[in-house]
Amino acid sequence: MEETVKHHLKRHLRRLTSERPYQVAAASAAVLVLASGTGALLAGTDDDPAAAQAPVSATEQRDDTAASRGQARIATVPSTGAPATSSAAPSAKATTAAPDPDLTRKPEPPKPPKSKILDYDYQAQTTFYNCGPAAVRHALSAAGIARSQDALGAQLGTDEMGTDSAEDTTRVLNATVKGDPYRTRMIPGGAATPAQMDRLQDDVVAAITGGRGVVVNVAGSATDNSGGWHSFPGGHYIAVVGYQDEGRLVKIADSANPATASYWMSTIALANWAATRGYSA
Repeated sequence: MEETVKHHLKRHLRRLTSERPYQVAAASAAVLVLASGTGALLAGTDDDPAAAQAPVSATEQRDDTAASRGQARIATVPSTGAPATSSAAPSAKATTAAPDPDLTRKPEPPKPPKSKILDYDYQAQTTFYNCGPAAVRHALSAAGIARSQDALGAQLGTDEMGTDSAEDTTRVLNATVKGDPYRTRMIPGGAATPAQMDRLQDDVVAAITGGRGVVVNVAGSATDNSGGWHSFPGGHYIAVVGYQDEGRLVKIADSANPATASYWMSTIALANWAATRGYSA
């Protein structure tokens, strides 16, 4: 094999003597590479059988070099549990936090009690026409306010014909009780409707729960829960000072007769008794 190599070298040298200068330079470089490669091949053949493998191509050398540089870059980055070139985002953790409370929501008001009776100062009416001032006095005394029938009669415009309407009792009650809490409810028909009965029940519960008595202008006849008969064809004023069964029964303070100073009546019966008139609650 060595003789073959020498033969090739002699041929290239003969060509060099006949070529132009730039061709000589290129050929010289080629001869040098060939000679180097041949020497390496001969060395591998003579010294190490394992080195007689095919020479590594330029492409493989580039790949090996790039791989080595990449490994070097990774090795120089501080250990963080993942290569520096990783673009994987950390996994999102499921949140278990409760949603923020609605701070704008108003708390629900407490439910009124199923029954409540106010303390009041009973007094029979001082004249046959003073039922209006007496009923207003009963309602005010349940709120802790003391007034005489005469003083209230003057405010109500009461005379021998009595007190005109529930509008007057509402006006005087609001002039005395702080906050103007009273409203007039009229029942103009000959009998109360179911809606008017429900309204009266709700108004009574709200007023009594708030510590206020209700004044009702009634006309005609009605029967109380014990079977008692109460008749006032020309009209009359009474005060409601308590309730039971969530307002289905009401306690009435009646100034007309001290013998029947108070009694219980259904809200339905009271609503019909107030028909054609009204009440202050």
